[in-house]
Amino acid sequence: MAHSSDPSYQTRREFLAAGSGVLAGAVTAPRPFPPPASQAAEEETRGARPRRKILIGVFDPVFAELTVDELVEKYAAMGVEAAEIGTGGYPGAKHCPVEELLGDESKLKAWRKKFEDRNIQIATLSCHGNPVHPDRTIAARDSETFRRTVLLAEKLGVKVIVGFSGCPGANPSDANPNWVTYRWPPEYAAAQDWQWKEKVIPYWKQAAKFARDHGVHRLALEMHPNFVVYNPLTLLKLRSAVGEEIGANNDLSHLFWQGCNPVEVIHLLGKEGAIFHAHMKDTVLYPDKVARFGVLNFVFEKQDLRTASDAFRAVGYGHSASTWKDIIRAYMDVGYEGILSVENEDPILSGEVGVERALYVLKNVRQELLTEQQL
Repeated sequence: MAHSSDPSYQTRREFLAAGSGVLAGAVTAPRPFPPPASQAAEEETRGARPRRKILIGVFDPVFAELTVDELVEKYAAMGVEAAEIGTGGYPGAKHCPVEELLGDESKLKAWRKKFEDRNIQIATLSCHGNPVHPDRTIAARDSETFRRTVLLAEKLGVKVIVGFSGCPGANPSDANPNWVTYRWPPEYAAAQDWQWKEKVIPYWKQAAKFARDHGVHRLALEMHPNFVVYNPLTLLKLRSAVGEEIGANNDLSHLFWQGCNPVEVIHLLGKEGAIFHAHMKDTVLYPDKVARFGVLNFVFEKQDLRTASDAFRAVGYGHSASTWKDIIRAYMDVGYEGILSVENEDPILSGEVGVERALYVLKNVRQELLTEQQL
């Protein structure tokens, strides 16, 4: 996530240098994904549904140094079609003075008009935080950020809010979050069950009702390590327990290193109508380091890339353009209604360069897919 003015939000971007020089050990050949098992079963559906042009946007924290006016002009110059705007939490709210916009209708209209005048859709509001943190002060802060984001989305007519599921402690006396993924020895199973039953499900039931009451029906949770929803299975588990307001911010960068096939994931979640948002960010895996150290060796600083098993990259720098074409085709095939939102956390390419490279790949593969449909 991106920078916040609150010092308690320590972010990945604070670890990423802005230089754009090439390092030793940059991109290696990506692992090829086998054809998805569902391909034949989906062929009839794919042929029946016409492909829709999915808008391509950018998540604003990558340009945290710009004013909102400068951001809009930057987006327009880059041909950005939609915006994902941070409203607090880890992304910060550099370009969105939430309290000011909620309290003054004229300022809200003026802020929205900046984007409308440049034909940029305000598509999503993002407030990644940890609303079930065992520290009640942090939990209350992030829960309030979510609440204000819902109220702003209602005023703007924004349909999607992006965030994290959060992670509680392992028991009522814990002071820090405890990410439990392995249910043995037995005390870990007990801790995980307690987290979901006592903290995660009750919070999101309440949050989903609040959103629903204010006309927001799509809460896009990013499947992210260190939070209880970190893969498609845990996403669907929470959706089943809470309701259809829960869906995915399908950020494949967190799923590549887990071994997920991106097309399979899109079809799995798409069948459930559970993809509400999509971050466009790649991950490179270094096979020699994976062989020695495994995949739980993710790095963010340039100097650590020499020992990295995996790291975030701009779209096309971890997996080929043909893989990303398959990914965008899958989004079109399942009737995805959101945007493709570029999030750049590349430790090699600077913010703007990484965004430009991602936009180039995405626009080209989208055009190929739309052109092929007309042949």
